[in-house]
Amino acid sequence: MTRNTAFPSPFFVGFDEIERLLERTAKTAPDGYPPYNVEKQPPSGEDNAEKLRITLAVAGFSAEELELTLEDNELVIEGRQTDDSTREFLHRGIAARQFRRIFVLADGMNVVSASLDNGLLAIDLERPEPQRVVRKIEIQQS
Repeated sequence: MTRNTAFPSPFFVGFDEIERLLERTAKTAPDGYPPYNVEKQPPSGEDNAEKLRITLAVAGFSAEELELTLEDNELVIEGRQTDDSTREFLHRGIAARQFRRIFVLADGMNVVSASLDNGLLAIDLERPEPQRVVRKIEIQQS
């Protein structure tokens, strides 16, 4: 039995992990909160590393209520707020919310820094330019 794959060509060998990644990403339906941007940053200095910045609008969250983890090329950003039961609201338009946002990073992508400023969480990423390796493979005769 054959199955439909994202890479139907027989010349794509060993791309099973990418296919599983695409399937997993398609299953996660984002709810849109918190809103975010992903932007390409201009190169700095002499290196030609690709630089990206993910910016999330996390107004109302303190640095202590945010957690960033990186595991198996997945950058997970979680925010947890707790209700203050001592406060009595006449109108509640700003709810204490929780969120979990996952970004799948390409191989070689490094998280450089994260900062929180004026309700915006900025996460800087970079991918150093890969070294080109050419290797001659000897052919053995039997």
